[in-house]
Amino acid sequence: MLTEQPIKEEAVVLTATGIEKAYDAPSGRLEVLRGVDLRVTRGTILAILGASGAGKSTLLNIFGTLDRPDRGTLEVRGRRVDRLRDSELAEFRARHLGFIFQFHHLLPEFTAEENVMMPMLIAGEGEAAARGRAQQVLGAVGLPERWEHRPSELSGGEAQRVAVARALVAGPELVLADEPSGNLDRRSADALHELIASLAREDHQTFVVVTHNDRLAAIADRVLILEGGRLSEPR
Repeated sequence: MLTEQPIKEEAVVLTATGIEKAYDAPSGRLEVLRGVDLRVTRGTILAILGASGAGKSTLLNIFGTLDRPDRGTLEVRGRRVDRLRDSELAEFRARHLGFIFQFHHLLPEFTAEENVMMPMLIAGEGEAAARGRAQQVLGAVGLPERWEHRPSELSGGEAQRVAVARALVAGPELVLADEPSGNLDRRSADALHELIASLAREDHQTFVVVTHNDRLAAIADRVLILEGGRLSEPR
């Protein structure tokens, strides 16, 4: 267990209202998102499915404040993050959001422990506190004896678990995952899915996951389809 805090039922972590996003393309203005409305509560896993090019990564980037919507509002735990300045967003991401990608993006010259420490150091935490927390989270994701190993010394599944630990180390309200098991073999992918499910169930961690993986979608509390720039329930 990573936390011992009591959970308030139906605590809303993410609220998106009327999110729109378009890009200029050779053929004209391309409308990717056309009014996305969404509420995500704490301790749940939301899986977002959709065809390639539907705008899933764009939507995840907006939820993660890596991109701004053209219109609409975005709140994380009641805070209007779409109004924050760029300098404020960098600090907000470091303290309140976690990210997991298809490729782990670990820094090859650093150990697993040092990679996991990075978000806390960036957020201004001291080295001793960051190291202790990194060891705690690495133990929680099943890597208690791999702290001193570099990414090249880890299997693909182990490296992705380090990436999960890095996403969790600062205690984020929300973890955003873009095809987190897309680069893993089936056994490692299933182990990662089980880890995500246990983190949501036991530690009340909240995940929004973009995926094509039916087995990952099967562990989600809710599945939505992004089609035509809007989210809808599966038909």
